[in-house]
Amino acid sequence: MTRTAIRRERTGPPSGKNSRARWFDGGVSTTTEDTTQMTAADRCDRCGAQAYVRVELPSGELLFCGHHARAHADAYRSVATHIQDETDRLHAEHGAG
Repeated sequence: MTRTAIRRERTGPPSGKNSRARWFDGGVSTTTEDTTQMTAADRCDRCGAQAYVRVELPSGELLFCGHHARAHADAYRSVATHIQDETDRLHAEHGAG
């Protein structure tokens, strides 16, 4: 099964007179990759519910349930190196819409 992922390419640390520039200056591209599916053992870092979104950061990863993934999306999208979103499974398994 393939998963939709959002990947940001790191171009290097900010430098020069514009050193406050964002670490990731490339655009966000959506790719389809074969990734390891999350299981019931993967739990949301906020509330402990089953996680359906994995957010990889330069310093580690965060797991979120569908609710908390939506609630914190604006914060993590700007710093994530990879986002694995399996909320389509949540909708298919539980009929959420």
